[in-house]
Amino acid sequence: MNERASFPYEEAPFRPFHIRVTVASFGGVFCDGAELGIVGMALGAATPALGLTPLWVGLLGGASLLGLFLGALLTGPVADRHGRRPLFAWNMLLLGLVSMAQFFVQSPTQLLVARLLIGVLLGTDYVVSKALLTEFIPGRHRAGIMSSLAVAWASGYAAAYAAGYAISHVDSFAGSDLWRFMLLASAIPCLFIFPLRVTLPESPMWLAAQGRNQEAREIVRRHIGEDVQPPPPLVKPPRDRRHLAELMSAPWGRRTLVACTYFTTSVIPYFAIGTFVNQVLQDLKVEGAAAAGLVYNLAIVLGAIGGLLTIDRMPRRTFLNGTYLLSGGAMLALVVLDHPPTFVSVALFAVFASVLSASSNLVYVYLPELFPTSLRASGLGLAIASSRVGSAVSTFLLPILVGSFGIHVALGACVAVLALGGITCYLLAPETRGLGLAGDASA
Repeated sequence: MNERASFPYEEAPFRPFHIRVTVASFGGVFCDGAELGIVGMALGAATPALGLTPLWVGLLGGASLLGLFLGALLTGPVADRHGRRPLFAWNMLLLGLVSMAQFFVQSPTQLLVARLLIGVLLGTDYVVSKALLTEFIPGRHRAGIMSSLAVAWASGYAAAYAAGYAISHVDSFAGSDLWRFMLLASAIPCLFIFPLRVTLPESPMWLAAQGRNQEAREIVRRHIGEDVQPPPPLVKPPRDRRHLAELMSAPWGRRTLVACTYFTTSVIPYFAIGTFVNQVLQDLKVEGAAAAGLVYNLAIVLGAIGGLLTIDRMPRRTFLNGTYLLSGGAMLALVVLDHPPTFVSVALFAVFASVLSASSNLVYVYLPELFPTSLRASGLGLAIASSRVGSAVSTFLLPILVGSFGIHVALGACVAVLALGGITCYLLAPETRGLGLAGDASA
């Protein structure tokens, strides 16, 4: 070992290379949010042009979330066995190309295929961007930077809504093809981020976990500094394991349950309401629903920033349980109040959106901390996959539930989901603040 290597890997000084990795990850997460945030407005504009029924609106609204399930579930084991970099480097290029292809679709079926493919690529990025960035960033900076990814995602989601709103008010875009330009806009940030990603190396922590210690040492020396030690080496590569089976067994089964429950129960109402926020506001008789939707999306961004400023100032469990209580309470008020004034409805929706957005910081900080390096991508992949099944189903069902039973029943279902998640996490969620990443210690 180089005698100058005085800093352990997880205590390395924050270097320009860490900024590169952070920007490349932030950009991808921004793109993820933009791809999901644009679809609600685009479907509203595409409904007459493509002759969409409520069933088709639900299918297209949930298609990317279902694709996310497939992409995340398949990516986790692949990234744990074959590395983070190949998927991280190329998925933004593919995402940009498929996003561009949406401009040329001629039928709901073609758009459905495109949205499914976009979801698969988003699922890939959800897994590898979290795992790679977690494993590169020094420990004392990790929570703040990983939490900032929630701001990047919320900014992309809100920016997409704002872009769709702006495009809808540009005279030259008016007409039956308005929705095409909305969907095309989501390709632009993907193509800007791709060059940043393709130049990054593999995770030294993953290489060390595979017994490839010399490669890990060389990447640390070249990109982080000769004064930084590589991750602790393994004497021999790990055994070939069935990652998903190990996640379900002791000592990791409880943490896997918490990860899947938290992520699923928080995103079900988040996406069901957020995707169709204009329609939900209209059904609640909120005046100026489109402008109120801008307030809702602004609350998402402000909530993510608030979560960033708060998450490392309290125990993870306190943060987790508090967000369930506040978001569930705001939604419950919307259910029980009988035709409240518009400003009350908008304020309650803003509280709901901002608190759940603040909670999304836990996705980037708490979930990676629940799993060791050897299982991190698989654990994240499984949690993301389970969440996207729930969010895809809820996004598909929301227009149908509202049409059949009314908006208050649909919102009541969201309250029930949040209550289930809050109770489960209160009983089972462990505290992870201050723990290291590399070890395979028991839960």
